Amino acid sequence: MPQRHRRRYITCTVAAAAFGLVGAQAFAATGSTTPRPWNARHQADIGKQHTQQIRSKSAKGLTPDGGDGGSDEAQNSAESTAQYTEARTAPGVVAPGAYGAAWAQLQSMRHTQGAWGHVTSKAYDSDDPRYRDINSNSSGGSGKVTGRMTGLAADDQGYVYAGGANGGVFRSKTGGGNWQPIADKLPSLSTGTLALDGSNRLWYATGESNTGATSFVGTGVYVLSDPGHGQFQPGGRVGGAELESTTIHALRFAGTTVWAATSRGVWSHSTTALSGPWKLEFAPNPDYLPGGSKAADPSAPYKNIANDIAVDPKDPSKVLLAIGWRGGDTYNGLYSRQGGEWKPVSGIGDLPTSSADVGNMTFGAAADGSRLYAIDQSPAQMASNPDSGLKGVYVSTSGSPFGPWTLIADYTKLKASGSALQSAGYLPGIQSWYNQFLQVDPNNADHVYLGLEEVFETKNGGTSWVTPGPYWNFPFPCWSIDPAKQTGDCSPTTHSDQHAVAIGSYQGQSYAYVGNDGGLYRRPLNGAVDSGGHAKDWQSLNDGTIDTLQYYSLGVGKDLTYGGVSVTGGLQDNGQSILRGRDKVMGSNFGGDGGDTITDPGNGCDIAQEYVYLDMWVTQNCGVNDGSWSTDPAKATEYEVAPPDKDLGGAGARFIAPITSDTKDSNTWVAGGRHVWVQNKGFAIRSGAEWKSAYDLGGGHVATAVASSGGTVYVGWCGPCDSKGFSRGIAVGNADGTGWHQLSLPVDGTVPNRYISGFEVDPANAQHVYVAVNGFSRKWTEGPGAGIGHVFESRDGGANWADLSANLPDVPANTVKLLPGGGLALGTDLAVFYRPAGADQWKVLGSELPTTAVLQLKLGPDNNLYAATHGRGIRSFDVRRLKGRNG
Repeated sequence: MPQRHRRRYITCTVAAAAFGLVGAQAFAATGSTTPRPWNARHQADIGKQHTQQIRSKSAKGLTPDGGDGGSDEAQNSAESTAQYTEARTAPGVVAPGAYGAAWAQLQSMRHTQGAWGHVTSKAYDSDDPRYRDINSNSSGGSGKVTGRMTGLAADDQGYVYAGGANGGVFRSKTGGGNWQPIADKLPSLSTGTLALDGSNRLWYATGESNTGATSFVGTGVYVLSDPGHGQFQPGGRVGGAELESTTIHALRFAGTTVWAATSRGVWSHSTTALSGPWKLEFAPNPDYLPGGSKAADPSAPYKNIANDIAVDPKDPSKVLLAIGWRGGDTYNGLYSRQGGEWKPVSGIGDLPTSSADVGNMTFGAAADGSRLYAIDQSPAQMASNPDSGLKGVYVSTSGSPFGPWTLIADYTKLKASGSALQSAGYLPGIQSWYNQFLQVDPNNADHVYLGLEEVFETKNGGTSWVTPGPYWNFPFPCWSIDPAKQTGDCSPTTHSDQHAVAIGSYQGQSYAYVGNDGGLYRRPLNGAVDSGGHAKDWQSLNDGTIDTLQYYSLGVGKDLTYGGVSVTGGLQDNGQSILRGRDKVMGSNFGGDGGDTITDPGNGCDIAQEYVYLDMWVTQNCGVNDGSWSTDPAKATEYEVAPPDKDLGGAGARFIAPITSDTKDSNTWVAGGRHVWVQNKGFAIRSGAEWKSAYDLGGGHVATAVASSGGTVYVGWCGPCDSKGFSRGIAVGNADGTGWHQLSLPVDGTVPNRYISGFEVDPANAQHVYVAVNGFSRKWTEGPGAGIGHVFESRDGGANWADLSANLPDVPANTVKLLPGGGLALGTDLAVFYRPAGADQWKVLGSELPTTAVLQLKLGPDNNLYAATHGRGIRSFDVRRLKGRNG
């Protein structure tokens, strides 16, 4: 699986040597000797690692999805997706309807008093001039950001609709900005795509498809007849449950029919009669569909992937299906109906049709039907060419899906078109399995916007291209780290990793809207570019009223400078956010994918941040820096302190690996990889060499959860972690390395054979411990020992367990927290639940928490319980409301 870049800055060799942070990795823009931040220069090393990995796997005859995982940075998105999926599906395959059933039960549950507050309701400035330390991405040029956007639609009246990866749909009536959520009543907020039909109805396909087959499944397709004023309702679902628990890559309209490309094949439905069932048009491997003879096979979710549909504008009966798994499979290809059956197509020009070269594919049609464009990612090229998986960009000048097709761009042409990606092993299209969009100007069939990692544009049908939205500005001579400027003398760009696009108008001006891993941006449709082909007119639409931030973790500590608390958290592809007492905007003090975090409750500027695979960094001043480290290395205040398992990549740690401090000794930290690592210097640690291995979990095993109280340490682990031979366990021992042992957890025992996702240790008694278990029960999961239940309690250090699940919905549990007074809070993929002390039944904790995954709960020094959601930011709840009947 090709991995994800590491969006971090790289420093010069002098600074790296001075701090012992990284190897010699010089990077400077042409004609410039100014050292770039750590992540920017690191991209060249990413390319080298990717090249070595591809060559190694090719020599061994392995596909990109095979091998040992490694630490190739180009694979991070794929690895993140795979591991998020594993936690929810192991030990087998989850049957359709699981999330829907849990949501239905949720609707009947009682709520406690109190409402959740929205902590991250302010704009998040990734270029905040306060945070220009060595490991921040500030000054890269993407400005204000939010979480990944995977759906966009816009009209000519100023209405814009945006769908977050796991955050639902938002509406703007002003051409972007002043957003309002309009899908929060639905059971799924995972966005596959958004589309306006000819009657201006808004269609919302749930189930994000950009990252994989099963990670963010949805509950079907919904229609909103009056999108300018109404909100999506559960009763607005099209058809029945046919598309539940799928991901949906595309909706295409042809006459009175809508086509859907899903993870379970291609389906169609009438656009006039919405109540009837969806019709399955084509599934290449029907035995792997639910109810089929091979439905329980671990590979079943990847055997019927459909990516897009193209309909001939002159003859709607002529339809071309783009089918295939990005990693490659024998069924991959293009299909059309021939003699009443769907059969592979070949001989249509330059557009690939073979199973080796058809992977993720996207079509884009001209409004007048005169042109049809396509992007193709090639599994074979991804496996053999370390530079890019992009086979090419193509056009059918007849407008017909059946061509003839002509190649108009490949990755080498795009590289030479102003791209910021110039390092071997990391060129345009390196993540074309993940990043794709196409949009044709409705008034000019030769004017096209193309989304990969960057935004490209052609105004002559592909003869030449520019890069109005480069990956970042670090490679360019106009860039500087000067905090008086956003991104030096460069114009602002978009965030990287493009997923969605639309064209709309507001107050007579036409705009191109793009959605990516950093949210939403717009520019005039025919906007200006500089001499390098980079746009001069991007505007971020992430104004703080739209919060789709995808947090993995959070930390809360007292703000000793401004009062109140400082709240920080690790994010998918948006680094680490920080919100201090008087802040009007959030800043970004660490770059990259932000993983787990440790924050000193007594001083919120003492922060440890994990990137991925246990690559930990620490600061004791909130990461505040004016960039002066670039001329004086001694002025850097962020230090890499990663335990040695970081160097083993996926074999040494989970993508988001667990880290914690001891609840009774804040200087004792525990980090979980293959080994259980302990250090006793707290935030004064300055080197990864200061960690000591307390226990070896064993080859093939990696930690999934850690907790420590008074020196007693609990570690959950898995290995293998996917459904092929899934195994899990809990190890218990002391932080000083003594007394370690594996608990007896039979496959068919009380604690299910599923992913261990979180612990909570009673501060009064370290033998009293709670554990949260992910996945679904055996009712929904095909696999050995799936069992029942999601939260368990032991009063004897794990020798015996009791199931506390009672009336909880059967939904993945991620985090458990013991509250003052003895109540218990449980964060799940749908809600936070609360069980008062002495009770055995659960309630929904408070109101006004969107239906999205809660990955971590932590108590702040201000008596608030904080929730890190993976799609709707950070929320807080005053636990003092849980008294009397609620407590």
